[in-house]
Amino acid sequence: MATQTKLKRDLYINGVWQKAEEYRLLTSPYSDEVIAEIPVASEKEIEMAIEAAHRAREKMVAMPAYERADILEKFVQLLKERQEEAATIIANEAAKPITAAREEVKRTIHTYKFAAEEAKRIYGETLPLDAAPGGQNRTAYTVKKPIGIIGAITPFNFPMNLVAHKVGPAIATGNTVVLKPASQTPLSSYFLADLFHEAGLPAGALNIITGSGKTVGDQLVEDQRIAALTFTGSPSVGLGIRNKAGLKRVTLELGSNSAVIIDQGIPIKKAVSRCVKGAFSFQGQVCISLQRIYVHENIYEEFVEEFVKETEKLKVGNPLDEETDVSALISKRDIKRTLTWLKEAKEQGAEIRFGGETKGNALLPTIILNAKSSLKVSCEEVFAPIVVINKVASMEEAAGEVNHSKYGLQAGVYTENIHTALKMADNLHVGGVLINDIPTFRVDHMPYGGVKESGTGREGIKYAMEEMLELKLVIFNQD
Repeated sequence: MATQTKLKRDLYINGVWQKAEEYRLLTSPYSDEVIAEIPVASEKEIEMAIEAAHRAREKMVAMPAYERADILEKFVQLLKERQEEAATIIANEAAKPITAAREEVKRTIHTYKFAAEEAKRIYGETLPLDAAPGGQNRTAYTVKKPIGIIGAITPFNFPMNLVAHKVGPAIATGNTVVLKPASQTPLSSYFLADLFHEAGLPAGALNIITGSGKTVGDQLVEDQRIAALTFTGSPSVGLGIRNKAGLKRVTLELGSNSAVIIDQGIPIKKAVSRCVKGAFSFQGQVCISLQRIYVHENIYEEFVEEFVKETEKLKVGNPLDEETDVSALISKRDIKRTLTWLKEAKEQGAEIRFGGETKGNALLPTIILNAKSSLKVSCEEVFAPIVVINKVASMEEAAGEVNHSKYGLQAGVYTENIHTALKMADNLHVGGVLINDIPTFRVDHMPYGGVKESGTGREGIKYAMEEMLELKLVIFNQD
C-alpha cells in the first residue's frame, strides 16, 4: 500500500474548514492506494456542527423562497462547470466506473435543479370552515414552515446523488443540515461543500462531519435539536435509528433484493440487455440492483443463454478506464462475504452458470441458476454483481416468489399482455412497479421508497420536502 497522502480534508462546520483532533487514511477500493486523509469527528466536534446548524436556522427561515432557489441554481451551474472533476472523485473513492460516475454527476445536477424549482412551489391552502356547523364567518388557511435541523446519513454507492436527495430538499424548504457521509466516500460531500460555499449558502446551513457511524449517528439521533432524520443504508442500522429517534421524523431508505418477472412472448434480447445492466451496473452495489429474475419456463433456456452472452461482453478493471463496466467491490469484507454466500449456494444445489471468481478486489459478474429462495444470494441483499435466474410455470407463481421477501422496494415485469401487467401492478407488494423495464430504473423527481424492510417514507425532491415541513393552520374569526 502506498503511504503518500494525496489530499487532506477537514470538517466543514459553520461555513469554515475546521481541523479535527484525529484523522485517518482513506484508500482506493480498487488499488488499495491512499487517496486522502479524512477527519474523524469527536463528540465535541459533532456538537459544534449541530450548534452551528441550530444557530443558522433563523437565517434560513427568514430567507425568501426565491433566494433559496437562487443559491441552488448557482450551485447547479458550478457543478456543471466541474462535472469531470466530480466524476473522477466518485470513481476514485467508490471504484465506480468513470462512465457510471459521470451519469451520477448528471443526475445530481438534475436533482438540485428539481430542488431549486420546488423551493418556489411550497403551497398552503384555504379551508371552507363553514362546511361544518359553527364554522361560518371564519377564514382559514394553512402555511408550511421548515421543521428545523435535518440529520442526514448517506451511503457510499451514490455519494453525490443520494446526498443531493437529502441536502437539496432541506435547503429548498429552509432547513439546516448536519450531514454524515459514508466513511468510504466523504470526498464527494466535501467537494459539494466547496460549491455550496461559493454559491452563497449561509454559514451553518450545511455542516459535514465524518467519523464513526455509531458515534456520529447516535449523537444525531439522540440530540433534541435535530428535528428529522433521513437515512439510506442497511435495515439493521435503520431499525436502530427508528427505535431510538423518539418523536423525530424519520425517513428510511433501506435494503432490497429487487426482482423482475419475464413473461413468455416478450422481445428477449431487448429485455436481456436491460437486465444485464440492472444486475451489474456499479458492481450491483445499488439499492434497486436487479438480484432476482423469474422467467417463464417456455423461454427460460433461451433467456439464460442470451443473458450469458451479454454478460460475457462486460469488462472488469480499473474504474478510471473508459471501457470498464465492472470494478472493485467497496471493501475486502464484501468480497469475503459474497464468496461465502456463493459457496453456500453451490453446497445447496444452485448452479454457478457464469463468474463466481475474483479478479483483484473485484468479483466477476456472476449468474446463478436454480437457487432456493432461502439462500442468502436470493433472500438477503447481496450488493454485489450477482444475479439469480429461476424458472417459473406461471406469472402467478413468479409474483408469489417476488412477494416472498422481507424487502419490497421496486420490481419489474416484462409482458405483452395488458391484463397481466395490471394484475402484477396490483399484486406485487413493493413501493414501485415498472412494466416492461427493470426495477433498477429511477429518475430523481419520482416518489421513491419501499415497504416492509425496504424502509419508510419517500424520496424524490417534492416528496422528501413534505417530511421536512410543518403544517400550520391559521383561522380568522370575522364575527
